[in-house]
Amino acid sequence: MIVQKTSWQKVATFLLLFVVISAVFNVLILSARELRAGDGLYATGIMWASGLAAMATLKLHGCSLSGLGWKWPAIRYVWLSLLIPLAYAAIAYVLVWTCGLGHFPNREFMQKLVGTMGLHASPVASTLLYVALEASFGLVGSMGRALGEEIGWRGFLAPELFKSMNFTGATLFSAAVWALCHYPVLIWGDYNSGTPSWYGLTCFTVLILGCSVIANWMRLKSGSLWTGAILHASHNLFIQAIFTPLTADTGKSAWFIDEFGVVLPVVIGGFAIYFWRRRHELARL
Repeated sequence: MIVQKTSWQKVATFLLLFVVISAVFNVLILSARELRAGDGLYATGIMWASGLAAMATLKLHGCSLSGLGWKWPAIRYVWLSLLIPLAYAAIAYVLVWTCGLGHFPNREFMQKLVGTMGLHASPVASTLLYVALEASFGLVGSMGRALGEEIGWRGFLAPELFKSMNFTGATLFSAAVWALCHYPVLIWGDYNSGTPSWYGLTCFTVLILGCSVIANWMRLKSGSLWTGAILHASHNLFIQAIFTPLTADTGKSAWFIDEFGVVLPVVIGGFAIYFWRRRHELARL
């Protein structure tokens, strides 16, 4: 009972600090009316709000930061964390392309890459180089931003909730918080794909729930927050930097692609069910 009370006190402290820190950057973004305002540093601030809140919470409660799960995971979890987002993104976008909901390739984007890569190569060669560099070195930059969030969500919140709740309850709680923190820029900002807010919010929330099941399972199974950071970085990179821009709009593609369309959340949901059914493998903390 004492352990549960202490856990919930930590969670309450974390949530309060997170709201205060993230509010500062939400105000800056909404004032600028652009997610990438401030050269993207406002968005980076939001992404690191949960990590800063988690570390401050542990210090305020006299706990060591080592409890966040800094150890590097076993290599199989590293590869799973990297490849799972690639797998569900590939399945989702192949479905989109084959069903005519989006067109592949996006030749306009490929043509822009000729100038972006600066080698005066063909669109195909420029695109292949872009994808190779994004999938390797781009992952490093993506992890730097994702780590901030994952220190909070997977390093602190998921295992802290798992001390006093079962896996399903802990995941629903953490997913709700994770989704809600995106709502200000989803509703009042430009972090959307142009569909009605209710539709984008619904798709995004379902996607967050599915990702939370996978990421929480990996964190609790491996004992490392790095699985969450790699998963998160891989997800953002493959979807936002590769698959979505390489998909040309057919008129209604926004309703089906990216994090605000319906296809990706459904596919991720299938992966999530698989990991949820394996929740019995997780040892109690």
